[in-house]
Amino acid sequence: MSKIPVGVLGATGMVGQRYIKLLEDHPWFEVTYVAASPRSAGKPYSEAVANRWLIGADIPAAVAGLIVQDANDEKLALGKCRFVFSALEMGKNEIKALEERYAAEGIPVVSNASANRWTEDVPMLIPEINSDHIDVIKDQRLHHGWKEGFIAVKPNCSLQTYMMPLYALIKAGYPVKRMIVTTLQAVSGAGYPGVPSFDMIDNIVPYISGEEEKTERECLKILGSLSDGKIVNAAFPLVSSTCTRVAVVDGHTATVSLEFDLPEAKKPSLAEIERVWTSFVSVPQELKLPSAPEHPIVVRHEENRPQPRRDRETEKGMACVIGRLRKCNVFDVKFVALSHNTKRGAALGGILNAELLKAKGYFD
Repeated sequence: MSKIPVGVLGATGMVGQRYIKLLEDHPWFEVTYVAASPRSAGKPYSEAVANRWLIGADIPAAVAGLIVQDANDEKLALGKCRFVFSALEMGKNEIKALEERYAAEGIPVVSNASANRWTEDVPMLIPEINSDHIDVIKDQRLHHGWKEGFIAVKPNCSLQTYMMPLYALIKAGYPVKRMIVTTLQAVSGAGYPGVPSFDMIDNIVPYISGEEEKTERECLKILGSLSDGKIVNAAFPLVSSTCTRVAVVDGHTATVSLEFDLPEAKKPSLAEIERVWTSFVSVPQELKLPSAPEHPIVVRHEENRPQPRRDRETEKGMACVIGRLRKCNVFDVKFVALSHNTKRGAALGGILNAELLKAKGYFD
């Protein structure tokens, strides 16, 4: 099978670089087009990222010589790629308008950016949870008059730490009414150069602009349903979040307390919760998508796990790793969860979204 040619917008940034490296040996996709800001345009990719290649391995040889194009000119991508991954770093309104221009040219956009997450006809995907939301793409195309182009996005990276265990419980018949979440987010989530070292060393920053709003709202769209050509948010769970930045390179951790919307006699035991989590599989596993983890949720029993340095690479960085499951004195249960923010939470999560779309025929 010949590989599908793909482009990366924002290819010189941290997430863009991660896309370039993760796609190096992908069985379905190959990078044939790279685009970034005008200051990088016209340079070979290796020159554009010289002295700021952050991934810790050599630049893939097949991409190193590609000439970086101006991401602001969507027509330059025509004929060079079938779809693009968007890792753009600019203002939200600019990103939203630019992604729509690519889609209007017939170039599908699989985006990491937040600009279109709240567009009603744009699916915000975690494939294990809401793969059916891609059905809204036909309405999105109808609304805009697009024939082949479309936009699909992934959610904020911090949600990956707890959305799969939350959904697995809901799917098993244990609806959640309320949830309190505190995230401990890695510095790589701020991009490069990110948070100044003087602010992070020997410190915790108890505020990340916009993160708490994303954490509390995005989960409701992901758990929502399709109606009249748009995605309607779920009403529950109610979420209260505190988002902090900690001195960890990669791996977002979350402490979670949740309350079930069930009579006491019907609430699951700790053993039942663990059974639900460890047996959970979904559409990506059934379709055997290349980037899908065999075990989306991994439960550890050591009293001091999960830990970012030890557990973030579980299932090649695509699993949610859970530990310290126990009773909660205020709600019903509490636990600690971990995910790899620049893999599952960013580029590799975007690649999994593209694999789902490809498997469902959206790039045919």
